Amino acid sequence: MLTREDNELLSRVGPGSPAGELLRRYWYPIAFARDLTEESPTKLVRLLGEDLVLFRDRSGRAGLLADHCAHRGASLLYGRVEERGIACAYHGWLYDTQGNCLETPAEPADSRFHLTVRQRAYPVQKLVGCYWAYLGPEPAPHLPPYDILLRRDGRRTLQLRGQVDCNYLQAMENSVDPAHLQILHQNSAARGRPILNTTRGFTDEVESFDFDLTDYGIMKRRVYSDGRIDEHPLIFPNILRQGNGMEIRVPLDDTHTWIYEIRFYPTEDGSFVEDEGDPPVEPTVPHKDRPGVPHPYARFTMAQVDHQDYMAWETQGAIPDRSVERLATSDRGVLLFRKVLKENIERVQRGLDPLGVVRDPNHPMIDTNLSGSLVAEMGWFPRAEEEAPRYGYSTEARV
Repeated sequence: MLTREDNELLSRVGPGSPAGELLRRYWYPIAFARDLTEESPTKLVRLLGEDLVLFRDRSGRAGLLADHCAHRGASLLYGRVEERGIACAYHGWLYDTQGNCLETPAEPADSRFHLTVRQRAYPVQKLVGCYWAYLGPEPAPHLPPYDILLRRDGRRTLQLRGQVDCNYLQAMENSVDPAHLQILHQNSAARGRPILNTTRGFTDEVESFDFDLTDYGIMKRRVYSDGRIDEHPLIFPNILRQGNGMEIRVPLDDTHTWIYEIRFYPTEDGSFVEDEGDPPVEPTVPHKDRPGVPHPYARFTMAQVDHQDYMAWETQGAIPDRSVERLATSDRGVLLFRKVLKENIERVQRGLDPLGVVRDPNHPMIDTNLSGSLVAEMGWFPRAEEEAPRYGYSTEARV
């Protein structure tokens, strides 16, 4: 269990909160590239408790500014996008992508007042068909070169799975909870087999599980009684890399979270894809009958694995009272994540970089065991027969 004080410490994500200051040291996807067009060049973004406007000016530069104009607070969502930036629709105050005020049209021609004005602005970059934002102190770190983002021997798809009406912490604790897979997701785990005991599901097939700290998070390792090994990581602080996918949990505020999904599909012969372009965006299926309405006023569909997870996260409460929980031996991954989270909050408070922050522009690609997951979880067969034993898989079973 957590004390109420520690629960608040780990849960709150707004400006100035301890966890919020930690989370601001990382990059987050905030929109798809296709979301900004000539006809619709602005998009409202909520991230870590702040309302922001993403825009692309007529010169092609992307910017992310505080929503309310520094003049009298009108929304920049309705601003006019120009060559040099975005002009507030109310009085024309013009801002560039760095938040510098370039013009205040109603002031005298020789006025230098605009030089005293600055709109809050954050760095933004485009990668793998998404715009990513960083809300922390400068200089901004590099977006870590994870294998699923950079590998060229395949193609990707994108999906915004939707808004989950709860704090980000439930989602991340779920990522180091190996016990729920064979029970909550037992229909999927069955893979066509009969379910003989719905209470136990397929939990008896798991021989052991454990966790290892890595340079970028926590590696979860599950060993099955038939010899299979499933090993995939929680990338600190807000990503689950599982199967062929990367689920990025983006905290909008204390009680709402977006789930972005990036999936990787390797080429059959291992050949490189020369120019993938912006990956296609997959449609989203609502996970409850009244999107945006909290439990118990909405009914979860339970039709998909992710919908089952969202039910479990949301029905704990927008921010659960963890002072009354009863943890067991299977929750040791949850305890480990909370410990790492608290330690890295303290690192930030001491002025240090937290876990997984990358400063080196030439940092090599980070191996998150994507190939291992493709074998063990997705049934993908490696090109080299000798690779299979490394991932706990025998190619003799191939049909």
